[in-house]
Amino acid sequence: MDWTDIKLTVPARFSDTAEAIATGISGGGIYIEDYRDLESQVEAIAHVDLIEQDLLDKKRDEVIVHLYIAPDENVAEIADLMRDRLARAEVPYTMALEGVRQEDWENGWKQYYHAMDIGARLAVVPSWEQYDTDRAVITLDPGMAFGTGTHETTALCLTVLDETVHGGERVLDIGTGSGILAIAALKLGAAEAEGVDIDPMCVRTAGENAARNGVTEHFKVLIGDLSDKASGTYDIICANIVANAIKALVPGVPALLKKDGVFMASGIIDTRRDEVIEAVKAAGLCVRQVKEKNGWVCLVCGHPAREE
Repeated sequence: MDWTDIKLTVPARFSDTAEAIATGISGGGIYIEDYRDLESQVEAIAHVDLIEQDLLDKKRDEVIVHLYIAPDENVAEIADLMRDRLARAEVPYTMALEGVRQEDWENGWKQYYHAMDIGARLAVVPSWEQYDTDRAVITLDPGMAFGTGTHETTALCLTVLDETVHGGERVLDIGTGSGILAIAALKLGAAEAEGVDIDPMCVRTAGENAARNGVTEHFKVLIGDLSDKASGTYDIICANIVANAIKALVPGVPALLKKDGVFMASGIIDTRRDEVIEAVKAAGLCVRQVKEKNGWVCLVCGHPAREE
């Protein structure tokens, strides 16, 4: 079924007016592209997977409003009505119309997400694909949460888990997002995992993914601010978030990390690697390994070795 996307590009200062006009006209739904607060929003959610280069390159001084017009509506009349109301409101704009299939704008993001092998033992497979493999399969539907395994930081963390989990571990995943890291640890043999996230949507998605992978019994997902929901000590602590959030939470990590445990910090742009390393050291931990991929960094940390 072919719909029409009426795309309006307006200066950012007129975005509220344009959105209000579009909302009053469109019966098929609207979608707003507004990247002005991209970095601050990402840090608030604590998920670096959102920061892809194509997003960083988006203009910050304009907003794009999409109106989705159903096949049984008169596109020409709606477009003319939009032009009239925008003109009356003195909103400068450019307008473009293009056809789009309903399933494309509802599920178009799925075309970028396919099964992949990670490390020696893992495979991440979207819920809508079949994948024949002997690896430990993580079946995932990221929904609106972040963490699909495709981003460098998530792939680095999964590789570290593949190398670190040997069976029976207790895991804490700070900023769990889609739950992929905690689920991966359980699939690799960890005994139990806790995931915390400040975003209720992510907590719901992580819970759904846990059920999809049959690990609900061993995976507890909680709404919380970084590590404030943690209980006891852990063999592995994951924090695939952003540099500022890692710097803020790392002072509390040593008390949560078992003597021989591993703290994995990722979501770090390489230009901020050294300052995060300094924060880790200031917290009393040592950096055992630094993994890098395409400008992103994952730090593998732990307690300093005790002198004999």
